[in-house]
Amino acid sequence: MSPLFIKIMLQERVKNLLEEAFEENNSLFLISLNINDQNHILIVVDGDSGVSVNDCISVSRKIEHNLDREEEDFSLEVASAGVSEPLKLPRQYKKNIGRRLEVQTNSNKFEGELVAVDEEGIKLTWTAREPKPVGKGKVTVDKEATLAFQEIVKAKVLITF
Repeated sequence: MSPLFIKIMLQERVKNLLEEAFEENNSLFLISLNINDQNHILIVVDGDSGVSVNDCISVSRKIEHNLDREEEDFSLEVASAGVSEPLKLPRQYKKNIGRRLEVQTNSNKFEGELVAVDEEGIKLTWTAREPKPVGKGKVTVDKEATLAFQEIVKAKVLITF
């Protein structure tokens, strides 16, 4: 068998095992699955209410205990999506409602509180200081932006201390 065929078969087996793991804990979901040429399997997961070390251990055991090292040598790493990682899936946006995001589109950059998420996109709100329509000085105004997922180039949660 060709190395490419073996890699594809391994990836399919891992995907099936991940589906089983996510059925057992349906608050978890897959962010990415990568298998390199040395059969290093890197799985990044997220959860609706975060990911614990025990969640990562559970997913890791599900994969490791159901793959045969005699058949295919591999290394396995299961990690949670880091707080500084960009948001990739609509499900990640939903769990971050109420938090501040920095969102980059092709034409603009927005920073605001994520207040809504639906199938099409997100809504951000923020306040800004703008010149008064009449007279001198500035006034604080409420702003909002509704952004479709396809417009978003990169979005990440802003951490404040």
